[in-house]
Amino acid sequence: MQIIIELPDDIANQLQPANFSRRILELIVADNYRQGRIGAAKVYRMLNFSSRWETYEFLKREKAYLPYTEDYLEQDIQSIRNF
Repeated sequence: MQIIIELPDDIANQLQPANFSRRILELIVADNYRQGRIGAAKVYRMLNFSSRWETYEFLKREKAYLPYTEDYLEQDIQSIRNF
């Protein structure tokens, strides 16, 4: 798939064209991870990382954390107690 983005010249001139496509892909992948649409394994494959640690470092850098609610915490506590 190819996506075309039109930007005003003054903005486009400030961007680094060599990394622009990669950065857009990273932003899309991080956003989809945050929303729970894809998992870390998919991030790893989509961005062609060499290790899962590189994947986790990327997600940390992008502040792409999955939501961890109080309900999840209660479930985890209950699971530990049941164990």
